[in-house]
Amino acid sequence: MESRHRPSRSLSLIQAMEENYEVDLVYITERIISVSFPSNVEEPSYSANIKEVATMLRSKHGDNYLLFNLSEKRFDISKLNPKVLDFGWPDHHAPALDKICSICKAMDTWMNADSHNVVVLHNKGNRGRTGVVVAAYMHYSNISASADQALDRFAMKRFYEDKVLPVGQPSQRRLVVLYFPHLTPYLSLVMPSLFPLTFSHGFSGCRPFLKIYQAMQPVYTSGIYNVQGDSQTSICITIEPGLLLKGDILLKCYHKRFRSPSRDVIFRVQFHTCAVHDLGIVFGKDELDETFKDDRFPEYGKVEFVFSFGPEKIQGMDHLENGPSVSVDYNTQDPLIRWDSYENFNQHCEDSEEGDLCSGHPSVQHQIISIHWSFVTELFVYTFDNLCVRD
Repeated sequence: MESRHRPSRSLSLIQAMEENYEVDLVYITERIISVSFPSNVEEPSYSANIKEVATMLRSKHGDNYLLFNLSEKRFDISKLNPKVLDFGWPDHHAPALDKICSICKAMDTWMNADSHNVVVLHNKGNRGRTGVVVAAYMHYSNISASADQALDRFAMKRFYEDKVLPVGQPSQRRLVVLYFPHLTPYLSLVMPSLFPLTFSHGFSGCRPFLKIYQAMQPVYTSGIYNVQGDSQTSICITIEPGLLLKGDILLKCYHKRFRSPSRDVIFRVQFHTCAVHDLGIVFGKDELDETFKDDRFPEYGKVEFVFSFGPEKIQGMDHLENGPSVSVDYNTQDPLIRWDSYENFNQHCEDSEEGDLCSGHPSVQHQIISIHWSFVTELFVYTFDNLCVRD
């Protein structure tokens, strides 16, 4: 069983802000519409509201609207709407860079095909998913925008700042800042490869372990590290030989509870290897997902990556080795450790009977653009200070 660590006061306030509505329909511009539902909406309420929304859209726009579903797949969405594209990804996460490029291209193609065409962005959960799409398209469309579209760009910017920034995650904001201003209709990315070496963490009485995902697929799980001693005790998780990574990367650090078969998320961080330009990257507390608003996490907490040009062990890293107060349980076959929390995303429709696959789902996802990748090789060292939950 996986759980996030107990919400802090700040996190509870944010959750209340984003869930204090049943349905939120906003015309961001005359041709871009946001339809949002909170993650905890009751199914009868959701079904009734989505029917009303579909009726309104058909009466106002006929068949000239294209619905982009940014959440889990659902049968009822495609039954109620004439045209649906499924581009969903897990809530509170940043999307894959090629997915957001495909969304922008599909939006642009649809709206340029007919001046009456409009786009509907459907989201069930945190508004961060809608926000990253709006921010991405704002930058994307700015490449060829005319002067009379300045009001649309202002409206998209205002929507993002007013409705999304207060509830978004750092990895989502990082995409907006680092990648989206450089999106073009003919995107060409340099995608370096990374070789993870070491993860360091300082905290007493903690049992952290690390999972690494590439394109949302698990590629590495560490052992469970047991720490005794004071809070300055350092943990080093060494990956030998180096593990080749490229593209969209997610690192998730867990604490395995002592007396219950469950795990807590300590922090999560996402990045794309095309953003690796220097020999080091540091993520401070305000850049770590789940933890950035947690009052218990120290302000000096950070994640640091150091790079080299090959999978071999970096010389001069002896100071990162574990001391006698750190022991390691390499039983990574424990189902709690091996469990992949993303393996079933979009394999089942949210409104289907248990066990029903979405293979018969009538919506279609189009990969509109092809992206040419080139490669370089790098390596990282990972350090973190310091949060853990005792149970």
